[in-house]
Amino acid sequence: MQFEVIFEPATLKLFGQGILVSLKLLFISVTIGAVLSIPMAIMRVSRNKWLSTPVWLYTYVMRGTPMLIQVYLIYYGVAQLEFVQSNWDTVPLLIPFKDALFCCVLAFTLNTCAYTTEMLAGAIRDTNHGEIEAARAMGMSRRQLMWRIVLPSALRRTLPAYSNEVIMMLHGTSLASTVPALMDITGAARSVYSDFYLPFEAFITAGAIYLVLTFTLVWCFKLAERRWLAYLQPRKA
Repeated sequence: MQFEVIFEPATLKLFGQGILVSLKLLFISVTIGAVLSIPMAIMRVSRNKWLSTPVWLYTYVMRGTPMLIQVYLIYYGVAQLEFVQSNWDTVPLLIPFKDALFCCVLAFTLNTCAYTTEMLAGAIRDTNHGEIEAARAMGMSRRQLMWRIVLPSALRRTLPAYSNEVIMMLHGTSLASTVPALMDITGAARSVYSDFYLPFEAFITAGAIYLVLTFTLVWCFKLAERRWLAYLQPRKA
C-alpha cells in the first residue's frame, strides 16, 4: 500500500474538488427534486385521472430505469442531438445543455423527484383519518385541509424514508464520473488510479470519503427526526 500518494498536495486538491462537485450535485438535485415533489405528490393522490396518471407514468418510468441510463440519455442523447447542438447558442432553453454539470443535475433531479413523489404520496394517503375528520369538523376547506394538516404531517412522517433517498443520491452522484467533463469523488479516484496505478489506495480513499459524508447526513437527519418526529417517540414511564 502506498497511501503517501493520497496525501500529496495535488492528490488532496483533486479529491477536494471531487467532494465539492459531488456535494454540489447532491444539494442542487435533492433541493429541486424535493420542491417539485410536493405538487406532484398532491397530483399523484388526486382522484382526477388527468392529474394523477401523468405523474404515475413519470414515476413509473424514472423508478423503473437505472439512473446511469438516464444520465446517458440526457448527456450522450439529448445534449448530443444535432438540433440541440445547432441551436443551443440561440435558443435559451437549450443553452444549459452545453454544460455537463447541468445534464447530470437534470438526470439526478428527475430521478430523486420521482422517488420522493411516491414516498410523499404514500405518506399523504396514510394520514390519520382522525386528523382529517377533526379538520373537517372545524370547517376547513379541502385546500386548507391539505396545506395545514395533511401535507405538514406527511412531510414529517416521510423524513426517515427521505433520509435514505438522500443517502442513495449521494452514492448515485458517483455516476457523474461517467461524464468526461466532471470530476467528482469517484472521478478523482479514477484519475489517481490512471496516474499512479494504485487502484486500492485510490478507491479505498473514495470509499472512506463517501462513508464520512454518509454518516454526516445520517447524523443531520437524526437531529431533524428528533425535532420534528418527537411526538412519535415512545413515552418514558
